[in-house]
Amino acid sequence: MNDWLSLGLGSIGGALVSGGMKLLISEAKKVIAFKSVSEELASTMISLLPVVNQIESMQDGVELKDLKVTIVEALVLVQKCSLVKDWNVVKKSKYTKEVEEINRKMLKFCQIQLQLLMVRNQLKSMPSMEAIESYFQIINEKLDLLSVVSSPSLAFTKRCSVPKLNMNLVGLDWPLMDLKKRVLDDSVVNLVVYGPPGCGKTTLVTQLCHDEDIKRVFKKIFFCVVSCTPNFRAIVQNLLQDNGYGAITFDDDSQAETGLRELLEELTEHGPILLVLDDVWQGSEFFLRKFQIDLPGYKTLVTSRSDFSSLWSTYHLKPLKDEDARSLLIQWASPPHHISVDDEYEDLLQKILKRCNGFPLVIEVVGISLRGKALYLWKGQVESWSEGETILSNPTVLQRLQPSFNALQPHLKECFLVMGSFLEDQKIWASLIIDICVELFGRGSSSSTNVYMKYLNDLASQNLLKLVPLGTNEHEDGFYSELLVTQHDILRELAIYQSELEPILERKKLNLEIREDNYPDWCVNLSQPINARLLSISTDDLFSSRWVKLDFPNVEALVLNLSSLDYTLPSFITKMKKLKVLTITNHGFYPARLTNFSCLSSLPNLKRIRLEKVSVTLLDIPLLQLGSLKKLSLVMCSFGDVFYETDKIDLSKALPSLQEIEIDYCYDLDELPYWVSEVVSLKTLSITNCNKLSTLPEAIGNLSKLEMLRLRSCINLSELPEATERLSNLRFLDISHCLGLRKLPQEIGKLQKLKKISMKKCPGCELPDSVRNLENLVVKCDEETGFLWERLKRRMRNLRVQEEEETEQNLNLFQMF
Repeated sequence: MNDWLSLGLGSIGGALVSGGMKLLISEAKKVIAFKSVSEELASTMISLLPVVNQIESMQDGVELKDLKVTIVEALVLVQKCSLVKDWNVVKKSKYTKEVEEINRKMLKFCQIQLQLLMVRNQLKSMPSMEAIESYFQIINEKLDLLSVVSSPSLAFTKRCSVPKLNMNLVGLDWPLMDLKKRVLDDSVVNLVVYGPPGCGKTTLVTQLCHDEDIKRVFKKIFFCVVSCTPNFRAIVQNLLQDNGYGAITFDDDSQAETGLRELLEELTEHGPILLVLDDVWQGSEFFLRKFQIDLPGYKTLVTSRSDFSSLWSTYHLKPLKDEDARSLLIQWASPPHHISVDDEYEDLLQKILKRCNGFPLVIEVVGISLRGKALYLWKGQVESWSEGETILSNPTVLQRLQPSFNALQPHLKECFLVMGSFLEDQKIWASLIIDICVELFGRGSSSSTNVYMKYLNDLASQNLLKLVPLGTNEHEDGFYSELLVTQHDILRELAIYQSELEPILERKKLNLEIREDNYPDWCVNLSQPINARLLSISTDDLFSSRWVKLDFPNVEALVLNLSSLDYTLPSFITKMKKLKVLTITNHGFYPARLTNFSCLSSLPNLKRIRLEKVSVTLLDIPLLQLGSLKKLSLVMCSFGDVFYETDKIDLSKALPSLQEIEIDYCYDLDELPYWVSEVVSLKTLSITNCNKLSTLPEAIGNLSKLEMLRLRSCINLSELPEATERLSNLRFLDISHCLGLRKLPQEIGKLQKLKKISMKKCPGCELPDSVRNLENLVVKCDEETGFLWERLKRRMRNLRVQEEEETEQNLNLFQMF
């Protein structure tokens, strides 16, 4: 065959076309991997050979030049086919298409040019004409069959084409420009556009694909929707078919990976390629890695609710800014009819925008619903929201958001639902959410704290909430009191919606909202007990603490959101014998005065109490005689005078199980109450951001079981008591940002279990000689403090000094709320 091919297109008369055809028939029959198409090609040659022989007997064959060119192409192609392995389905598909095209060209030649040659050479008068006509009939039938087989491709619509834009949406100009810059950056090969559901990720990327600059750079742009059940083989099959390959079936993903690479290598020869994978879900890292091919001119762009930051570069699409959101709303919703006062229209716009909170999906849905409507309908929509109607009542919004909840694993669903227990537009302490989750769904152990922090991170990675640090780079040993959690109001409504799918009496999670003294209708004259495990009660600043009789015998976590200056705890708390967690959060400006605090004393299973921005005396706690209480958290509380008269209280019986006390941002705390030093069961004492605290009692040395002592950001604390040396189980000491601290206890070296000290921003703190007795110590500090410790390295065994930069700490917490 090589000898015949070497003749090329020269010496046409010297090499008979019929000889080439006989060789092609012989070689085609040998190609096993292409059995069906090669046999079809051979069949065509057999049908054509008698006619060619007849023409060659009449002349030198110069007029068969076009046919000879096609035969040379066919021989080259057959030679390529013979080298293809049987498992290489992509090359088989590619060459099959080319063989079919050769076959089609030969049949076309026979249908037109060959018949003209026969007429010109007056072959019709020859005795063999009947046989030749039968050959032409066979050829025409083959040609008709080919046209029938190829006809479906004429109506075929590409599977991986970029969606059309119905309209050019405003409000996305800045993110579009920013994203385009990232995509055109040569250093960015794989990029994930992530954000919460409904924030416009797909719309933004679609607009990007239609951008003229992008289309000039990328010769081909493919857009594949992945969704919650990614099918790698199906996507590769669609890409191959869109580029002219047949319907290929892969035996496994390995074959598909080979096919994808070969396709991309072929396409990038003609210019850069952009592959968009839209709506990729959490847990698809292995799937995405299959598209991670190091190939010049090939880029991948992903949209997802998850950031996949451990895998690829990311672009966080945030909710629209106010001006962009306003422009988008005006585009969707034309001004109401018969409006005469511009201020009234602007007021309505602002209230709608506040509700939509920058989410393009919600803006679109609300805007369309109000388009062309009268002014009173605009007002009615805004007022209905104030009456408690949810945007999720619109099926379009629910349809787009519900899959995000459905896809969550059961433990993440539980954490997500807890978020609906808090007021909208609030920043919630991560430690508060964790306390509730640990007691409701965990084992109640300290190890569960880190588990549920991980779950919050998982939800944040799926953009179902956001974690906001308050200026520290670390969260040591389960200490998450400097981490806030926020959530978009629409996602909060989604959490509440899930809880309301069951009847009131059967709900596991229940929200009770009281406005002034007006209760929901279902509360009035309710005589049956409610089955909820998690109860959230929210009242406004006009609530007068007039409680109706309610029965919640199965409540294990109670969240009280209040706003009034005076607040009486409801008496029905006394019947909550299963209550494990109580959190009281005041959203008013001044600390709320609590009354009926004694009702908590009848709760045998209460393990965690958290009070935020309330006025309480520190003696109130031991007086409750809570035998099961494990953790007490006091945040932004006002204490008044500190009492020392604890003679009448046997703390070994009053708080026998208390293991953790957390006092944070309590600005009027200048002394630690004496009774704290008598809680011998205490393992963690955390006093942070208490600016007036200047000293600790010597009796703190009684806390023989104490393992962690945090005194972070107590800027007026001048020294630690010498009795600190008696804390024989202490393993972690945090004195970071204690700007006034002058020295550590002289005999701190006696604390042989002390393995970690955090002392960033302690510029004037002296180190006593006894620190040299501490072994295997890790010190986390800034550069200035680190210098003091570096000098001791030669004299200390296994000392490790970790100098860390730290973001500026937010000392004015009230700005955060």
